[in-house]
Amino acid sequence: MKPKKDLKKETKPVKKEVVKEEKKTETTESSKKVIPTPQTLRGMKDVLPGDQGYWGLVFDKVRSLAKSYGFEKIDTPILEEAALFLRSVGKETDIVEKEMYAFEDTDGDKLALRPEGTASIMRAYLNHGMWNLPQPIKVWYFGPMFRHDRPQSGRYRQFNQFGFEILGEAGSVADAFIILAAYNFYQEMGVNVSLQLNSLGCSTCREKYKEELLTYYKGQKNKLCENCKRRMVKNPLRLLDCKEEGCLSIKEGAPQMLDFLCDPCRSHFMGLLEYLDELNIPYFLNHNLVRGLDYYTRTVFEIYSTNEDDGAQIALGGGGRYDLLAETLGGRPTPACGFASGVERSISKIKDAGRVVPETNQVDVFVAQLGEQARRKAFTLFEKMRHGGIKAAEGFCRGSLRAQLEIANKLGAKYALIVGQKEVQDGSVIIRDMESGVQETIDFNKAAQEMQKKLMVSF
Repeated sequence: MKPKKDLKKETKPVKKEVVKEEKKTETTESSKKVIPTPQTLRGMKDVLPGDQGYWGLVFDKVRSLAKSYGFEKIDTPILEEAALFLRSVGKETDIVEKEMYAFEDTDGDKLALRPEGTASIMRAYLNHGMWNLPQPIKVWYFGPMFRHDRPQSGRYRQFNQFGFEILGEAGSVADAFIILAAYNFYQEMGVNVSLQLNSLGCSTCREKYKEELLTYYKGQKNKLCENCKRRMVKNPLRLLDCKEEGCLSIKEGAPQMLDFLCDPCRSHFMGLLEYLDELNIPYFLNHNLVRGLDYYTRTVFEIYSTNEDDGAQIALGGGGRYDLLAETLGGRPTPACGFASGVERSISKIKDAGRVVPETNQVDVFVAQLGEQARRKAFTLFEKMRHGGIKAAEGFCRGSLRAQLEIANKLGAKYALIVGQKEVQDGSVIIRDMESGVQETIDFNKAAQEMQKKLMVSF
């Protein structure tokens, strides 16, 4: 039996080594720096591949309607002079006062990210002398807008809108045409909506209405929220747009603009209602509807989604007539009207309606391979299919033939073209019928022509 001191000698070094190892590990782990992953900014959103189908669905429907109704696409810059929106949207609006992304660049120019699309389109109309073209000008757009708004469901600081604009037509037929295009978009997307209408009159009859409105609100001033007290001085019509609970009951008793319309404005509005009745488009008169932009005159409207379960309404889009905007921007008098809708909110309601996005990844031919040499040949074969007008897919990043054929099945490919080591040496390719499993071997260089025959594709 060994003495106890010998046991200590054997075990003591081992303990030291363990301790040293633990300390070394702790030092290594503590020395690692944690690098935080950047996040999206508040109010911004990534549109991932899984949602792109809905975006494509909306874009295709807007483009289809635009083509049917004779609208041509227009694209304007995201960045504009800040003065464009100060003069058109209005200095006292929430958009300009609180929400617009405005800044000064290195040249000292005051710029802004566009908060809406209409002002930019009117600016383009004036810049390019489009009034010299046959009138009216009918355009549509689709793209991002920016507002430093409070993010909420379906509302972001970078958001997207599509819209229709008619410039150079004063008749109520243009208003009806715009509403028809907007209404049909939601109808054809399967979204239940309601249309709300009002008239803001012209500069003449609106002033008389403002006087009456202020007289009414002065008697209620002590009950108003602080914002509405400021609106009484800066922008009286915005009193009707307040959502504060204490102000809601007050505006119910406010005078109605329709009672103050001059004869031309009344005739214009009645003409619009007659068009809508003829088109069987249901609508509601909303005497408190004013919209949030200063350039509106006469017709204003909004479209709301309707939830059949709880009756809740969410604004999806709106628009109206802006006959004075061109003059505000230094141009000649130009009657115009338009509509804009939020893409994100529309997509949300399209999903709620159960609309299924059509499959767009359907392929006719799947190119499979086994081995590095075969992969290089398969690349060439894939390009031959594409240039031959054949919808093809590939599995170049997969090594297993079985895994590749599983992908082909998921994609619904009618045929698989298989290239292995033997096919590389023989200069051939295997055609496999994915439904029957029947296979045939043909010359590699004739594969594209053979598939065109089988699929009846014209080159």
